[in-house]
Amino acid sequence: MTDRLDSLAGVVILAGGNSRRMGTPKAKLTLPTDESLLDYHVRHAIGLNVPIIIADNERGFTVTPELLLDRPESPIYYVADYGSTTTIDDNSDTVTGGALVAIESALQLLIKELLLKQALVKQPLTNITDAGTLKNEHSSWLMVISCDSLIPATDLWQKLRPFIAQSLEKSVICLTDETHLYPLLGLYQLSIEPDLKAYIDSGERQVMTFIKPMTQAIPIVKEWQSLTNFNTPEDFKQACAALYDL
Repeated sequence: MTDRLDSLAGVVILAGGNSRRMGTPKAKLTLPTDESLLDYHVRHAIGLNVPIIIADNERGFTVTPELLLDRPESPIYYVADYGSTTTIDDNSDTVTGGALVAIESALQLLIKELLLKQALVKQPLTNITDAGTLKNEHSSWLMVISCDSLIPATDLWQKLRPFIAQSLEKSVICLTDETHLYPLLGLYQLSIEPDLKAYIDSGERQVMTFIKPMTQAIPIVKEWQSLTNFNTPEDFKQACAALYDL
């Protein structure tokens, strides 16, 4: 039986934020190469040969079809935020439920896919809540990539993967710098799904409150700091310049 300790089960691209300061959804930002930010992340995630999940808060963002030609090992799924209904406020901005509800949906989808592969259940996604029923898959990981970063999924996986064996008691592995964590650039073990669901069902949404006790923080590559956490057009311009200077 294949050892699943350091197995990557899938990648979720968080693309549903409001992006008020940016003035446009970050997923639709255009890089100097004329590639959208969403396509950029999908293109790199394809290199990991795992399912790719786009959590866009039901905005209907699309991926360039040519990216997906002859890539059956990297299917694209779109997920709605867990337990939330997309609404529009008076300023025509999509109201989001935060990152955790998107991550929960991605975890549920991957658990369902793995369970179906094992022919254990054939239930609707909404009924799949017990990650503990997985056999030999409980140590699989979901990679989380946010659309305020230009760090390629392949590079992030190579950076974090070696720490999995060193973090046997931790269920989240993410980057950190001298001042704060990057919880939306990391790995989440599938086994946290029931606890995350219970946390969300209790009305909580704070990412740091949930993950801090279970997180192994890995120092960010110095050159990556300029590639992430962009919130304004000027931030994005500087991140693009830094990317092509590497």
